Amino acid sequence: MEFSTQALFREDSYLREAEASVLAVNDQGGIILDRTIFYATSGGQPGDVGYFERQDGSRIEIAGTVTGRTKNEIIHLPAPGQALVGPGETLRLVIDWPRRHLLMRMHTACHLLTVICPYPITGASVSTDDSRVDFDLPEAGPGKEEATERLMELVRADHPVFIRQIGEDELAANPGLVKSKNVRPPQGAGSVRLVCIGDEGVVDSQPCGGTHVASTAEIGEIHIGKIEKKGRENRRFRLRFGPLPVS
Repeated sequence: MEFSTQALFREDSYLREAEASVLAVNDQGGIILDRTIFYATSGGQPGDVGYFERQDGSRIEIAGTVTGRTKNEIIHLPAPGQALVGPGETLRLVIDWPRRHLLMRMHTACHLLTVICPYPITGASVSTDDSRVDFDLPEAGPGKEEATERLMELVRADHPVFIRQIGEDELAANPGLVKSKNVRPPQGAGSVRLVCIGDEGVVDSQPCGGTHVASTAEIGEIHIGKIEKKGRENRRFRLRFGPLPVS
């Protein structure tokens, strides 16, 4: 049986708590809810962790969140040894907010990196302390110092970050919105979620299902930690929080 979970984080990345009802528990013990604030692993961003609180006050620790048969089936993975829940049970959901906020800041910084390095993206991975974006970049491209300076200019400019929906026909008419070389946004839903940066999206607009901060200034100090050559036409840029170390 296929289930669908309302993904509250797609509309509001800042929700830290919510209530939800259990729809099902799968054969592996994964919990499927009618709605959730827990982001499921996708697009290079790891899934949320946190806990569920039952009506008696006891907790179920959630060690990860993934998608199931479809992107709309979100499965919460309890840590080993947790109590069992049943369909219809009401739970209070609480995410690990400090971790999520770091991921939001880092994911938004990755978007800014694609602005200063306008090349096809061949891969990406977001983490709380060391993220990467791979570009199809045959030449050397900007160095760490130049890339960091341009990145921080966008951060300090305090550009707004917001979500808007466009039709699939509009996306097809504007193929430049898709920056990934190998991955296309899911089709068939009728609309596509764009993450936009700057007034009217003037800095950047690209399809993305992840979570992001509300303004670039919220990213804080960040720098390019390393640029690696990963093939004849592939450069890997690593993002890290904090100022660029003095070499």
